[in-house]
Amino acid sequence: MGTVILVIHYLLSAYSLAVVGRVFLEMLLSPYNRVVAFLRRITEPLLAPIRRFVPPLRTGGMAWDLSPVIALLLLWVLEQLLTRLLVSVAR
Repeated sequence: MGTVILVIHYLLSAYSLAVVGRVFLEMLLSPYNRVVAFLRRITEPLLAPIRRFVPPLRTGGMAWDLSPVIALLLLWVLEQLLTRLLVSVAR
């Protein structure tokens, strides 16, 4: 059971890293960059539904997209719930 928990941890950590990487690389690289396009393709299925419910936070002349922060929080909660569920089932 420990192996399953470890795999879930690594998968969710890798996806969280993809979300963080997307945020930073979109600021630094061209939107047509292959890495940015790949990260956008794999993270958009999670971020798009969040954006529908949480509009950008407008401050001054800028809009802050909070969907990556919310996605990271949701991924963390999912990992905690799955880990606790699997540990309780293993007992």
